[in-house]
Amino acid sequence: MPEKYGSHEQAALFALMLARTEVGNPDLKNDYGIELRADKRARLNKDGLIKSWQVKRRYVHQITDDGIAWCIRELSVVEAPDRSGPLPRLVFEVMHRLPQYLRWRDIDIVDVIDRGTLEGLIRKAYQELSATSGDWVRLARLRPMIDDVDRDKVDNLFPKMIKTGLVHFAPDSNTKALTDVDHAAAIRVGGEDKHLLAIEEQ
Repeated sequence: MPEKYGSHEQAALFALMLARTEVGNPDLKNDYGIELRADKRARLNKDGLIKSWQVKRRYVHQITDDGIAWCIRELSVVEAPDRSGPLPRLVFEVMHRLPQYLRWRDIDIVDVIDRGTLEGLIRKAYQELSATSGDWVRLARLRPMIDDVDRDKVDNLFPKMIKTGLVHFAPDSNTKALTDVDHAAAIRVGGEDKHLLAIEEQ
């Protein structure tokens, strides 16, 4: 039986699931080599898997909940391309088993993807604000750069990042210099408000 969607349509869905934000056609092309032509875009929109709209002269796309559900189902059955060598085939076999394992552990694969994506956003914002690895950056400066993400998700992820041993939070010792913005941006760790973040390179 032929695939319902072609390789570029499938690849676009997986790329958009990983991004979990709007992605333009040029980014799909430059970052992943995916060409989402008009007929393919229209098909995915008609089936409710993505939403697309035009910004100036380019189209941007965002995956829907139905699109994410399709990706999760497909992870268990998608096959390596024809004439693939042994390594890609084994990687696909490992990928087939991951959803089963996550279900067994009662872990939502979307949470796994969201954490990776959100942590990447935090690290990117930190890198833009810091001069070198391990510099202290004010949360009051970092939070506006990720303000499109639910604050609870960010605050729930911070303690998990601390466990890596490479992410550190600290209070500002100069309490008189703290502004209302600093207080609002702080995170409570160990019974103390932390206003500064440092991330070391791995």
